[in-house]
Amino acid sequence: MATLLFRSWQSLKSPTSLRLGGRRLSHHGTCPLPSRCSYPAACSSSSSPAAIGLEAETLLGFISGKMKATEVAHLVWKSILQKGDCAIDATCGNGHDSLALLRMIADDSGHGFVYAFDIQNSAIESTRSLLEESTDLDLKNYINLSLLCHSKIEDVVPKDAVIRLMAFNLGYLPGGDKGIITIAETTLPALQAASRVVASGGLISILVYVGHPGGRDELEAVQTFASNLPTESWSCCKLERLNRPAAPILVLLFKK
Repeated sequence: MATLLFRSWQSLKSPTSLRLGGRRLSHHGTCPLPSRCSYPAACSSSSSPAAIGLEAETLLGFISGKMKATEVAHLVWKSILQKGDCAIDATCGNGHDSLALLRMIADDSGHGFVYAFDIQNSAIESTRSLLEESTDLDLKNYINLSLLCHSKIEDVVPKDAVIRLMAFNLGYLPGGDKGIITIAETTLPALQAASRVVASGGLISILVYVGHPGGRDELEAVQTFASNLPTESWSCCKLERLNRPAAPILVLLFKK
């Protein structure tokens, strides 16, 4: 999966809608990551048959419609995160992303931490319940649940925290009030904060739901933000189903 990640990055300024098959790092050039490289498979001179098989399976799964954008996102997260890392769930909703992140980074020694945010108390409680039902971890050692807008993450996350990944699910709370949605006016400050707190070699993952009023406007704001990030330090792409206009769109922003 690691090689899939690095072959996929292309600028959102490109007219291509399905941005897959970008630069082939395993064949050309040197690793753009800092000396602490977490992605040996991506930087090796050749890819193993197993890695190539997983890469092709993931691509085909999404292209054929058998794999959801959320599943693709989680596979990409796995290629970024290691045990003991710190991550942020900017919109925890019903807790499924927080749980996925926790499973990727929590280790037996008490390392690994997730900062989770939502503006709805029902979302915080749903996340808490799901985590308590799904894991035996002492949650207070591994996650902080904040009833707070994602634009306020820097009020909670310590300045010295090394954040490897920040995940957004933009839209409304599944099963909740569809009148309460994320909006560009708070999402853009949250993305600006994310660009500051995410460490080099880290990722901002944004799943944008567009099938509700305001969804397309928020997507446009996200794309404009991503397109204006400097190419020297960011690489940005999106996955979009062109003949399913209401399907969620996955935007990935990699910090070099």
